[in-house]
Amino acid sequence: MYDCLCALAFRSKISGILHLGALMNELDMLLERSANFYLLTAGAAATLIGLLFVIITLGAERRVEGSTAKIHLYLTPTVVFFGSVLEVAALLTFPNHTRLTATLCICLAGVVGLVYSGSFLIGGGKKGYYQRSDLIAYVVAPFAAYGLLVWGGVLLLRHPQRGLTLVAVSMLSLLTLAIRNSWGIAIAIVSTPPRGH
Repeated sequence: MYDCLCALAFRSKISGILHLGALMNELDMLLERSANFYLLTAGAAATLIGLLFVIITLGAERRVEGSTAKIHLYLTPTVVFFGSVLEVAALLTFPNHTRLTATLCICLAGVVGLVYSGSFLIGGGKKGYYQRSDLIAYVVAPFAAYGLLVWGGVLLLRHPQRGLTLVAVSMLSLLTLAIRNSWGIAIAIVSTPPRGH
């Protein structure tokens, strides 16, 4: 009787280990399948950060008095959004993730983004945005995207496919917001006449 119980316990333990191994293999497979997505979004974010700095450099001669506050208000969040996409993509292409490490990486990036966006939401940037669309594009929508990132990270523990899908939606949302904001910055710089004219 004791031998039967030991055999059942051993089988149960082996079954649990095999199930855990299958779950880890599932995560590896999903991350591998998504690698091109992460590389594409990281490449886009890095390239657009570079182009944004080129636009700012070329527009330096068009700077108007008092525009330093606007740079902090409009440019910094845009660079943070691009940087967040780049960071999450880099973290998820890191080799040998477990569900826990992937979840921690995603959630950490999301919480940092929530704190950053929340600081504008609570009072830091509300006074400086001129239009409601700016408040939505620079504060509300990013806060929601970072919240989605955290949710995707937590969901990754139980349902990796759904969790990674939410992470991808969050990354695309942040990338889209950053592109929209970059376009607004570029238009603002180009529509400002050069100094001395």
